[in-house]
Amino acid sequence: MPLQPLEPQRLYRQIAEQLRAGMLSGEFAVGTRLPAERELAVQLGVSRPSVREALIALEVEGWVEVRTGSGVYVLERNARSQSSAVASTESVSAVSPTEWGPLELIRARRVIEGETAALAASLAQPEHIHAMEQALLTMQAEAAQGSAPLDGDRAFHSAIVQASGNAVLVETVHSFWDARRGPLFTRLGGYFETPRSWRTALKEHQTILAAIRAQDPAAARAAMHAHMDKSHSRLSASWQHATPA
Repeated sequence: MPLQPLEPQRLYRQIAEQLRAGMLSGEFAVGTRLPAERELAVQLGVSRPSVREALIALEVEGWVEVRTGSGVYVLERNARSQSSAVASTESVSAVSPTEWGPLELIRARRVIEGETAALAASLAQPEHIHAMEQALLTMQAEAAQGSAPLDGDRAFHSAIVQASGNAVLVETVHSFWDARRGPLFTRLGGYFETPRSWRTALKEHQTILAAIRAQDPAAARAAMHAHMDKSHSRLSASWQHATPA
């Protein structure tokens, strides 16, 4: 069965559905390696990040095994998990936050949180700045303990959006963080987030805070955009640089 080009807006779940169909038909036999990420992107007419999200979804579901430095391999039927089909098309019209594609999520955050950072630079009160400072201290403490500083990270971005005074924006950013703790993002982060990457991210947060303290909306927006762009790049790195799960 030849792979069919996809509409860009269909994203990772439709990619996963086509790959799953190929496995069921025997086109991608058990134990074989799937085509490379770049090759799949060309055949499907989509971006490599979308292919990566699909592969992570299939791994979460137990259809494939990602072997860093080697490739993505089709698993035995009885080795597949019984978890719900994250990439199933049955719920395409009602996507929950935990099913959002991680890389697509970062792009959405770039749009929204660039503006919330700019608003914070104009509107933040001393209590908001203090909350951001405390959040960074929490991040530092979590990282020093060797754990992913997610609580401090969430608190930092929450403090920024709280400065806007807009409940819709607050709920939107919090929904981003609900998705951040979903199975797809957790699995992808397990490959590419490391103590070194978190130390780098912490410096990016400090740059954002400095711009907000300086009451410079343009600089705050640019700093948040840079942070999101670098986060996207870290999670889009070659599998050769991934940490084995």
